[in-house]
Amino acid sequence: MVNLRSPRFLVLYAFQFLVLVQIQVSCYQYKVGDLDAWGIPTSANPQVYTYWSKYHTLKIGDSLLFLYPPSQDSVIQVTRENYNSCNLTDPILYMNNGNSLFNISAYGDFYFTSGVQGHCQKKQKLHISVPGNGSASAYSPSYGPSALPDTAPSYPTVFGSIPLPPSSSPTNRFSILLSFIIGAGIWAIMM
Repeated sequence: MVNLRSPRFLVLYAFQFLVLVQIQVSCYQYKVGDLDAWGIPTSANPQVYTYWSKYHTLKIGDSLLFLYPPSQDSVIQVTRENYNSCNLTDPILYMNNGNSLFNISAYGDFYFTSGVQGHCQKKQKLHISVPGNGSASAYSPSYGPSALPDTAPSYPTVFGSIPLPPSSSPTNRFSILLSFIIGAGIWAIMM
């Protein structure tokens, strides 16, 4: 019978704990537009949602937070056709609580607009893309990539600029793989 309190197993448990501590869950909650609220873009920044989606690479597990006064606005998820034509009928998803959270649980393109008549025509709409390979970022088809600047615009807030979340680095992935290989080696030696 195997003694689970032997020094061999204690070392193995300690190593497994260290591997688990190293693994970082990298899911983020993004405030849409990095603004105080989901609303009609200003004349000073009419393409805020287009810029925002271009400079955020989203992945499964991330979520989008839409903040707005519930008595004045809403968020609907629509088809590509309804997004392009600003057709608000038959939404895929309707959110109107003022603190709407959309969890990304699949790859593909997602289209959102305000549920208030006329707001979509004023560019209060968002297209995001969740790439299957994690290598591409999204942009709005209304403007195309050539119309977008090469640098991310700055959005001042009451508390200063909003820092971009850290991206997952290849170094982090390598250290997890290396930890797994070392752990498997220790396991093989101990058994």
